[in-house]
Amino acid sequence: MPEDLASRVIAVIAKTQRLDPASITLESTFAELKIDSLDGINLLFAFESEFNISIPDEEAKRLTSVREAVDGVSKLVAASEAAAGATRDETSGATAGATREAE
Repeated sequence: MPEDLASRVIAVIAKTQRLDPASITLESTFAELKIDSLDGINLLFAFESEFNISIPDEEAKRLTSVREAVDGVSKLVAASEAAAGATRDETSGATAGATREAE
């Protein structure tokens, strides 16, 4: 897990919950941080905005700690980047094919 991703997740939690980032560790649970269900929804929106991802409901229900949030965001970011790369490859291939056909 990239260190900067963990730091960014912690920063989002700190900002959203108005907490000192130094008080949040990977081992912190949302209960320990006094994050209730409404706060959790706000966090999901903040993660989606910060990382340009979409968090499925079933994934959101599993997030009960900072480590789980980091792991979940990491997986979704990787999937998003892989999908974006595949789209770029398909677009490049289509453009290359159209160029060959025009010749």
